[in-house]
Amino acid sequence: MAIPDYQSLMLPVLEIACTGESSVPETEAAITTRFGLTPEESEQRLPSGKQRVLPNRIHWAKFYLTKAGFLETPRRGRFAITDSGRHLLAHPPETFLV
Repeated sequence: MAIPDYQSLMLPVLEIACTGESSVPETEAAITTRFGLTPEESEQRLPSGKQRVLPNRIHWAKFYLTKAGFLETPRRGRFAITDSGRHLLAHPPETFLV
């Protein structure tokens, strides 16, 4: 399976945040399992070679969810769901439009 784009990761990131405060590395482990990514896929790097693709896409999903008010950053490197995010999970859209 190919690594999902950041839009496809938005709902799973929100669901993971619903279980409690999280971080990108913790979320990456859950996403890898959820999507059945292989170790090779998990290690795939961006063309620059400086960052892996999956954490980059998780960061972008988290960035846009935070900007929309569905996630918050209680402290550095951590994120948590907001009341708006919980409401969104109760009525999830089919896709996120960015």
